[in-house]
Amino acid sequence: MWKGILCGLLAGALWGMVFIVPELLVAFTPLELAVGRYLCYGLIAAAMLGRRLPSVLRRLERSDCTALLRHALAGNIVYYIFLALGVKLAGVAPTSLIIGMLPISVTLMGRKDHGAVPLRQLALPLLVVAAGIACINVDVFSHDSGPAISAGRKLLGLLCATGALVCWSWYALDNARYLKRNPHFSSGEWSSLYGLTSGLMAMLIAAVALAVLHADITGAAGAASGRDWTAFWITNALLALGASVVGNHLWNIASRRVPVTLSGQLILFETLFALLYGFIYKMQGPRPLEIAAALLLVIGVAWSVRVHALKPMH
Repeated sequence: MWKGILCGLLAGALWGMVFIVPELLVAFTPLELAVGRYLCYGLIAAAMLGRRLPSVLRRLERSDCTALLRHALAGNIVYYIFLALGVKLAGVAPTSLIIGMLPISVTLMGRKDHGAVPLRQLALPLLVVAAGIACINVDVFSHDSGPAISAGRKLLGLLCATGALVCWSWYALDNARYLKRNPHFSSGEWSSLYGLTSGLMAMLIAAVALAVLHADITGAAGAASGRDWTAFWITNALLALGASVVGNHLWNIASRRVPVTLSGQLILFETLFALLYGFIYKMQGPRPLEIAAALLLVIGVAWSVRVHALKPMH
């Protein structure tokens, strides 16, 4: 179980980067960001499989294809579009706050899964996590620096962040359950197939955007618009390699080794690292409430880990 916990922590460290990229590439739309990231993910996944690709594809069953399609949509493309919209409309901190509710939502949704600890034993750790999230909430809405954001714009951003929360909560549970029921693919193979599926769907979305929406996915208007497409592709390639390829592989290992209720707690490390990267990006230290929030979140996760570690194994 401890190897699963370490893999979950490292996955969170890599996933935290996704909150900063929309700030780095502010000139690009969420659709462009999603297409760029997952096109890169698909290409890297295909390269990693290499000569093994035909044999891996021959092992695919219809249920595998259905699972890959729904996971690529919910856990990758739709989730990331919602996340990028949330960051652009409401900011990094409010978006990470809403998505920071993942530990609670995943734990509650997975409470009946095999190996899950009864909720009464997790009540106090979850309350500590909720207190940490409340601290972030109070801090975010009592320190509104930067350009003014209208109430409607912030509300729309929070709704988008909530959409991302729903998408990833469902994906985390469905992916963990599917991997436990279907061990015929290794974590690396499943992650690569997941990336290939996401890349193919990104290509389809790009084609529709070019034909229907006349979106500038290729960068043809880059010079005229002042947008740096070289930075766009380099950043998305690095994000695809770190957060998507390596991060998803680590998360698949964690999903197989820990109960769903504990994996819900481990997702919280994504929020902690997102806050840390935000502080580094803005070149400012955390405020007292932000420090309190981080400490409460760490305590809550560590407490939850202890509860699972003390649970009798059958």
